[in-house]
Amino acid sequence: MRSLDVRPVAFPLVKPFAISRGAVSEVALVEVVIGEAGARGRGECRPYARYDETQESVVAAIEALRAEIEGGLDRAGLRRAMPAGAARNAVDAALIDLEAKRAGRSAWEMLGLPPPAPVEITYTIGLDTPDRMAAEAAQVGRPLLKLKLGGEGDLARVEAVRAAVPEARLIVDANEAWDVGMLDTWCPRMAELGVELIEQPLHADRDEAMRGRPRPVPLCADESCHDRHGLDRLEGLYDCVNVKLDKTGGLTEAIDLVNEAEARGFGIMLGCMMASSLAMAPAFLLAGRARFVDLDAPLLLARDRDPPFRFEGAVMHPPPAALWG
Repeated sequence: MRSLDVRPVAFPLVKPFAISRGAVSEVALVEVVIGEAGARGRGECRPYARYDETQESVVAAIEALRAEIEGGLDRAGLRRAMPAGAARNAVDAALIDLEAKRAGRSAWEMLGLPPPAPVEITYTIGLDTPDRMAAEAAQVGRPLLKLKLGGEGDLARVEAVRAAVPEARLIVDANEAWDVGMLDTWCPRMAELGVELIEQPLHADRDEAMRGRPRPVPLCADESCHDRHGLDRLEGLYDCVNVKLDKTGGLTEAIDLVNEAEARGFGIMLGCMMASSLAMAPAFLLAGRARFVDLDAPLLLARDRDPPFRFEGAVMHPPPAALWG
């Protein structure tokens, strides 16, 4: 007989972190533990207000499926029983972890994935004034930076960071804060500044306006891309998709999304919501498929899981077996 434990947890940040939609000083998460035959599988998700999720709604969605989960629900059944989103991600991760532990095999091997290897990751600079973002970029000294933008003043922010760290590689994330005028005006200058990727410039409901426009910098769909079923609409709008397990509803669907996105010619960015190392571990198994790996959230936490991921400068190492998988 299986057991299910689902509970809200919270992790404080080193300092407040801002994007176009607001700032947080603590991240509210949901942890799932599924036990069976002496083994325990764990998963974690970040309920996200942008998708009308809260800790309470995610816990309630999982609790509503308690009988099925404790009765032996597998990952295929989970995809039929629960829509894509944070709740399904936490359960999917716990089921994978449990399955791997019961089989005595690593999760990557069980899923038919290549063994994970160390990978260079982005370091995210939160939305702030141009001077403060430039100062932080110079202070952290990372080779690949992701800049959170917010609309007015964004070009000045990128110019300030570029002046402060002329050798760094840059990607930027507008989190839906631009309009078409900003896109048309700023993209050519962003290309001159060496920006390699622009994430989600327009709101997902208005991104059709980008069709047919020149793209001097490749564009990446984030809020516009959840699972593989939405890829048809993105062709001709975006060059890349940001794969986040809290959007896909877990690693099981994320693998299918990456496979289909690559077959259609999309580049892959591997991203995350703000969360602990436990949430990064399933995603890391896809890091070798991504052009950009944006799994730096644990670095922004004041405390993390034990054991956590190991970071050496800009390099993220595979998760320890005691953490997940």
